[in-house]
Amino acid sequence: MLSEARSREVVELTKALISRPSNSGHEENAAAALREYLERSGYDEVTVDRYGSLIGVIRGKRPGKRILFDGHIDTVPAADREGWRHDPYRPEVEDGKLYGRGASDMKGAVAAYAAAARFFAEDSARDFAGEICISGVVYEELFEGVAARSISELVKPDVVVIGEASGCDLKIGQRGRAEIVVETFGIPAHSSNPEKGVNAVYAMCRVVEAIRTLTPPEHPVLGKGILELTDIVSRPYPGASVVPFACRATYDRRLLTGETKESVLRPISDLLERMMREDPRLRARVSYATGTETCYTGETISADRFFPGWLTPESEDFVQDILRELRASGLSPRVIQYGFCTNGSHYAGEAGIPTVGMGPSRENLAHTDDEYVELEQLTRACESYQAIMRALLR
Repeated sequence: MLSEARSREVVELTKALISRPSNSGHEENAAAALREYLERSGYDEVTVDRYGSLIGVIRGKRPGKRILFDGHIDTVPAADREGWRHDPYRPEVEDGKLYGRGASDMKGAVAAYAAAARFFAEDSARDFAGEICISGVVYEELFEGVAARSISELVKPDVVVIGEASGCDLKIGQRGRAEIVVETFGIPAHSSNPEKGVNAVYAMCRVVEAIRTLTPPEHPVLGKGILELTDIVSRPYPGASVVPFACRATYDRRLLTGETKESVLRPISDLLERMMREDPRLRARVSYATGTETCYTGETISADRFFPGWLTPESEDFVQDILRELRASGLSPRVIQYGFCTNGSHYAGEAGIPTVGMGPSRENLAHTDDEYVELEQLTRACESYQAIMRALLR
């Protein structure tokens, strides 16, 4: 059990992070608050990578595994203040809940594992085998796993623990996601003489109906690889009496383990090729949406919006070691999967690093108005992280 002083330390660090707004691309003040805590807490090394993500390291006295506790410090904006009863950037405790933007997603988790590493090092007098690394990652909200590529390159972890909200259950997988762009192309004309052009929207209507006949794969644990239309935009827009010469549709595709960029697009590209052979006037193509943003360091971050799924077998030795130690500590987590995408898309999905997830709060509190984390969850997460450290750094 955490002492009252240690519980207060976790809460105060969470408050410090919440009180520094950190929308994606503007995380510098939250990073500074986390860095200040790590440096005064005796971390052996505190560095900032090119994107502005923070890495802290505590080394044991004996050689062993390098364990990375990973979480992001960027948040979605708190744009609509009318839905907030508490100021999103003035953290406040009420009825056992700490309110503020990022309390649940996921500054509470970052505070809990940053403090847990300090407590573990102090209690063990650093007589453990290996290294504890913690991260405060930028730009996760827009690019799940992309900034994390730099973290794994620098840290080279043997095991990763994702701190995303899990209700302090142990998460062993997630579906990934991709943003797929389908485009059709026509010929512009004045809408008073539409026969002189080719309407790209009519073409898109046919393509959309054809794509609805495709059945994405399913996974016995992760579920359906959903393919859902999320928007359609024509060009020019507004039309202003012009037959649209282009149309773009975006699909959200939920990814399963083993799926690649090529395998996910192939059914759609094969469908479009068949349709174009049957109708020479149809012109269409499919690709992934791409994103490019500027980090607070000035570095550019960019990627295709393709973030793989992953699943760690519950039978893996390190998972069983974690479960035994958690249960020996009086904790009783379920073993389940995340319902959303995390930095695990890189660590497990791309890099193949053994990965699990564990964090305070519930998944459905992320991005909500009046976001909060329960103080009991913060305490339990901190205790759970220490148990994981005991399990993996013997």
